[in-house]
Amino acid sequence: MTLVQLEYIIAVDTYRSFVAAADKCFVTQPTLSMQIQKLEESLGVRIFDRTRQPIVPTEIGEEIIRQARVAVLESQKIKEIVAYKKGEVEGELKIGVIPTVAPYLLPKVLGNFMEKYPKLHLHVWEYTTEKIVRELKTGVLDCGILSTPIHEPNLQEHPLFYETFVAYIAKESSLSKKKAVTASDILNEKLWLLNEGHCMRNQVLNICNRRKTMNPDDSFEYNTGSVETLKRMVDTNAGVTIMPELSIAEFSVKELDQVRYFKSPEPVREISLITQQNYLKKRAIEALKSEILQILPKRFRNKKKKEVMDIG
Repeated sequence: MTLVQLEYIIAVDTYRSFVAAADKCFVTQPTLSMQIQKLEESLGVRIFDRTRQPIVPTEIGEEIIRQARVAVLESQKIKEIVAYKKGEVEGELKIGVIPTVAPYLLPKVLGNFMEKYPKLHLHVWEYTTEKIVRELKTGVLDCGILSTPIHEPNLQEHPLFYETFVAYIAKESSLSKKKAVTASDILNEKLWLLNEGHCMRNQVLNICNRRKTMNPDDSFEYNTGSVETLKRMVDTNAGVTIMPELSIAEFSVKELDQVRYFKSPEPVREISLITQQNYLKKRAIEALKSEILQILPKRFRNKKKKEVMDIG
């Protein structure tokens, strides 16, 4: 049994394909298959059920792969210890970020971050919370930036900041006369929402105490994963949408005229950096966290101390 063989079975389990796993491991498919077969022969068991598509582990294979992930992770810690002591920040860092955070946070962070650490190669994907959690568990991602808590015992949450939600209202809305709004004010408005699968959708529904999709005349369903699209729908079709505060940072004066903050208690979400419990690349992840905190206004870090609305 070798570490390379363990890495190969982890790759097949992650990608559920011998071809994809070989590609990710930078070997030919026959080479990968041969090494996995040798491992199975030495153990006297089948790790994968090859009769099913996509490939799935056998019952005992699941246990072997689970232990293989532990073994490979522990072996990688040797290099991690050396790099950490040397203060090196290099290699690859694979990050998953939810779409309601990525376009408003990352452009302000990544430029300086990459200049400071030119030997570190970043790979960033915009994913839903569900996909980030899944790929953190399998080791495809090194860390994620998403709304917490997520209640996953095998993942560690490192809170970054607390972000207020604001209402963006149509110019002709009766809410334009108000300086601040309440959740009750939103109840009688057309509410534009992100589609299913985005955690912010459920948070908005919780803010407004509404558990159904709201759309114009209840006869039209519009699905989007873009906060910017929601804003444009309000501008064109009236109604209201709820946006994270970072998304309004570059609004014009006219656009800010359509923004209303909520009366206390404000609806606030916690944004955290997520890793595995025994995660690697600590130096790089700590550097990323530090860079994020440096660009944020202080109020984003202190908001939890105020009276806020629990939106789940």
